[in-house]
Amino acid sequence: MTRRWRSWGWFFWLVAGVTAMPVEAQTIAITNARIHTMAGPVIERGAVVIRDGRIDAVGANVTVPAGARVIDAAGRNVTPGFLDSATSLGIVEIGAITGTNDAATSDDRVTAAFSVSDAINPEASTIPVTRVAGITRAVVVPGNGASLIAGRSALIDLGGTRVTDMLHRSPAAMHVVLDETGAALAGGSRAAAMTMLREALQDARDYAANREAFEQSRRRGYALSRLDLEALVPVVRAELSLAVSVNRASDILAVLRLAQEFSLRLIVVGAIEGWKVAPELAAANVPVVLNPMIDIPTFQGMGATLENAARLNAAGVTLAFASFDAHNARNLVQLAGNAVAHGMPH
Repeated sequence: MTRRWRSWGWFFWLVAGVTAMPVEAQTIAITNARIHTMAGPVIERGAVVIRDGRIDAVGANVTVPAGARVIDAAGRNVTPGFLDSATSLGIVEIGAITGTNDAATSDDRVTAAFSVSDAINPEASTIPVTRVAGITRAVVVPGNGASLIAGRSALIDLGGTRVTDMLHRSPAAMHVVLDETGAALAGGSRAAAMTMLREALQDARDYAANREAFEQSRRRGYALSRLDLEALVPVVRAELSLAVSVNRASDILAVLRLAQEFSLRLIVVGAIEGWKVAPELAAANVPVVLNPMIDIPTFQGMGATLENAARLNAAGVTLAFASFDAHNARNLVQLAGNAVAHGMPH
């Protein structure tokens, strides 16, 4: 097959082949490789051709261009780049140093409108370390701040020296935190957190339908600012996914009911007890983002198990793995390997 992919979309399991010359200025052919693609069987002894920074051809019978730099993979694996579905890459350098941590705000006047893309640092030390481990894209998510609604995430490529070069999609989703954290932010009860979230969604829906009246001061006051309401409009119109951090089985079911009530595009994030409600998640066609290595019980995840991912997958739930970290995003492949060790298909 012959296509033009960005070269950052692939990761080569090779111990050699690093070059000082920019990839964009070369034609490179990786030959004699065991190639895993996104579809179809593994290609044994195949080749990948990169031309001017793009994947130009992949296959078993690819012709190596004249003058190309040839890297003999000697049967090693070549795979597409991995995606970490929830990280703080580029917005957290040292978590305990306020000046290097842009993941969240303590100002509850900025909630839904908060966008991590405005704070991403392409030169963050965690990015090249993560890229070397084979992760070529990541979703950068806002941290927990002063509000249930944490803000908007961004999908980035881990290559480039400017944010504009890295951004693949912004916003990627709107993020909300419930569970114990959300309850604490709402005064101590999960019920209060759900009520506050429901009010925000109702206000956004009303604002979307009556924007002109609001601008002319002919509409009731809203719980959120105009900027936050504007950011939530795509959510209530099902144009932007709502990613809700929730772990307890009963809380997951409550979020599923909320999504049905407002016709939302829901993503469940965390889902430590997701396996307990896997049939409901599958029936609602709601994807789950999780760390498959969490197995230490907590009050919001008494049913924690290393078989969570395998059980969800067996029920037909769409899964994505995440490190929920910056410095340890490089361990994503290890997370996947442990999921396979506990029942997840390779």
